Amino acid sequence: MGVLRAWEVIGVIDTEGDCAEWTFPAEPGAVRNARAVVRDQLRAWRLDCLADIAALLVSELVTNSLRHATGPIGVRLLRRGGMPDALLVEVSDPLPDPPRERAADVDDESGRGLQLVARSSRRWGTRAGETGKTVWFELVVPG
Repeated sequence: MGVLRAWEVIGVIDTEGDCAEWTFPAEPGAVRNARAVVRDQLRAWRLDCLADIAALLVSELVTNSLRHATGPIGVRLLRRGGMPDALLVEVSDPLPDPPRERAADVDDESGRGLQLVARSSRRWGTRAGETGKTVWFELVVPG
């Protein structure tokens, strides 16, 4: 990934330890930039095996945020130890309404993002925040 310009990331909150967080402006480049920082962070954590699927699912959720909300979009990764080890991924935006999974027709070009998240992760969900919501999913770290 190339160097992100200052206006492409509102803030890097943290990338140390077992947690990494970024905030992106609600602009089309946020999808590409979120995907790139997720891949880079997972490679830094030596979790290359999850980089592609995590980046894809983050891309779907950030795209949903761009379509339905205005304001900054947060992305957070959290490594969880235990049996089995897991990666928690969160995407937050200022819209309080939870996303709705819909049944896309065969010819539809959109509407499958949440289905992809549900089928590709161990579990997923949403939670309300003080100023919006967070959609999260969990991936098992192969061991």
